[in-house]
Amino acid sequence: MAEFQLFAYQEEVVERALKGENIIIWLPTGGGKTRAAVYVAKKHLETTKNAKVVVLVNKVHLVDQHYSREFQPHLGNKYSVMPVSGESEEKDFFGIMMQEKDVVICTAQILYNALIHAEEAKHVELSDITLLIIDECHHTQKESVYNKVMRRYVEKKLKGERPLPQILGLTASPGTGGEKILDKAVEHVLQICANLDSAIVSAKNFAPELEQKVPRPIKTFDIVEKRILDPFGEHVKSMMEMIHGFMNLPPDVRLRECGTQEYEADVVILEQRGVRESNRMLAQCAIHLRQYNDALLINDTLRMMDAYRSLEDFYTTKSSAAIDGTDFFLVGLFEENQVELRKLAMDARFENPKMAKLESTLLKQFGPDIQSRGILFSKTRKSTHCLNDWVLKNRALQEAGIKAAILTGAGSGITYMTQNEQVDTIRNFRKGSLNLLISTSVAEEGLDIPECNLVVRYGLLTNEIAQQQASGRARARDSQYSVVAQEGGKEVRRERINEYLEELTGKAIDVVQKMGPQEFRTKIGELQTEAALRSKFAERCKTEKRSRYSASRVQLLCRNCFAPVASGNDMKLVDNAHYVNVNSEFKNHYKLGAQVVLKRNFEDWEPGHRIICNNGNCNMDWGYEIKYKKSALLPNIAIKNFALETPDGRMTVKQWKDIPFTVDDFSFTEYCEENFPDLFD
Repeated sequence: MAEFQLFAYQEEVVERALKGENIIIWLPTGGGKTRAAVYVAKKHLETTKNAKVVVLVNKVHLVDQHYSREFQPHLGNKYSVMPVSGESEEKDFFGIMMQEKDVVICTAQILYNALIHAEEAKHVELSDITLLIIDECHHTQKESVYNKVMRRYVEKKLKGERPLPQILGLTASPGTGGEKILDKAVEHVLQICANLDSAIVSAKNFAPELEQKVPRPIKTFDIVEKRILDPFGEHVKSMMEMIHGFMNLPPDVRLRECGTQEYEADVVILEQRGVRESNRMLAQCAIHLRQYNDALLINDTLRMMDAYRSLEDFYTTKSSAAIDGTDFFLVGLFEENQVELRKLAMDARFENPKMAKLESTLLKQFGPDIQSRGILFSKTRKSTHCLNDWVLKNRALQEAGIKAAILTGAGSGITYMTQNEQVDTIRNFRKGSLNLLISTSVAEEGLDIPECNLVVRYGLLTNEIAQQQASGRARARDSQYSVVAQEGGKEVRRERINEYLEELTGKAIDVVQKMGPQEFRTKIGELQTEAALRSKFAERCKTEKRSRYSASRVQLLCRNCFAPVASGNDMKLVDNAHYVNVNSEFKNHYKLGAQVVLKRNFEDWEPGHRIICNNGNCNMDWGYEIKYKKSALLPNIAIKNFALETPDGRMTVKQWKDIPFTVDDFSFTEYCEENFPDLFD
């Protein structure tokens, strides 16, 4: 087994953890938190009978990173170490695998699923674990899966149930929880400590050594003067005004400024109102206005052509799916203005000046004879794709030797990456075949790239935690942290606020650390008791909400054409994940679209074709069929694409967890008895 030593500041922060205390280690990004955790795990395994270490991470790509770069090299010769993620077969017999391995590294969701699973082969108890290491533990709050795991821990603790694992949390940035005054920030830090049942430690005696080992990057604001002329944006706004006039806005509706997040919030509410009031004109106009507003937001951050294409993509299928006069007006408005919009989008004289500033920022660090490595952070998956396309087509950036790739979150959608794609991209970045990652926030936390010497934040409004995490990616000596933003814009103001909140976080932690042991334990106990009561109350409210109506009294309507297509009692829940319609008549209401292709395999099901509303020319996308246990073809629907007609009126919900009726679990046996009775002869 490879031996390793800690720096003095690392030895300082692990001291109490080595004594068996529950501890949160607070060190800056690049300070070696994971290495310190490996050291604690090693000593724990050496001194604890029947030791079982579980390492929780909140991003899929961190499973492999922690395994291959830290835990396996330092523990693998003497102990069995296993990485498990959503794409690992081991998750399907997690309970058995846990018994056989000394160290398991997994996403928090996998452990939580195991804690609540009834099947023995998949079930795990907290008492099976002796040391639980929680990476990026500042996420242990509210309804995060980290907090769901720790709630079970705290509930057992309050009931006096033992044994429980020792907790070791790791964070670079606990944050203030959005609070701007010290007392409230202290409350936030104490709540994190209560949620993790842990004290928080940091380098005090050896802080100078830490500062030397983890230099902060040089921060610059690359400011862009406000766009003088924006004919494309003005033309889009004039079209939005025409829609405002057409839709005859209700007198009590006030829409805020076009091209802002506030306007987007307004039209989302407007669409919901249109559905509730059976006012299809209001609902559809709101949907189209949101698309135009998205185009304005894109125009403010990316190229005009990116904004134009976002509209073009949206309207590609709309002309063939018109139902009534509202649709004909909205589609006609775009088609009448399409040529002019495209012409304006292609006029280089009016291009977004932020793109030129971003280009110059990159060219300061990249060149044919300059070995640089950088991360460009952007807000959405869509914007990362647009920026990557821009880099590929930009002659100056190509001549500077920039080899870029996208890094976005893992998931099952078209724009998501698989875990393997993430791992390959990060590996290529580390070895230098790529030198610029264009990333969403997925790369802010935990990505271990010491050689990175440039971080650019572009078009981002985030909190102090994200800012600190992103800044910490620039770890090379004399590295650069750049904020590209408009003069006097929201990004600069937010960045300045975050700098203040970062300082406030440190002050709040200092207050907590100076509390006497008795005072700290008393406060933590009070917060844990309050949290347990809140959790029970929330569960009661959830149950009451789910029992507000019987399923048979709720009708599901297509959210686009308002046609009633199903009853609430047609719905069943498969494997606590898929809401399917088991009424054989439901298939008369939809037609099949393209085959759904997901980049990973699942244990008991596989995707089928998309299902689309078959009412006239509606063509609303409802979800997709799944083939369950290789035999049952079930329509799996997204509730956001439907309206709910209840005894008290019509409503909309974003997610199934928000519905006001109870959905029973799916029974494969009952389904087969009803649909294939001959199998039981």
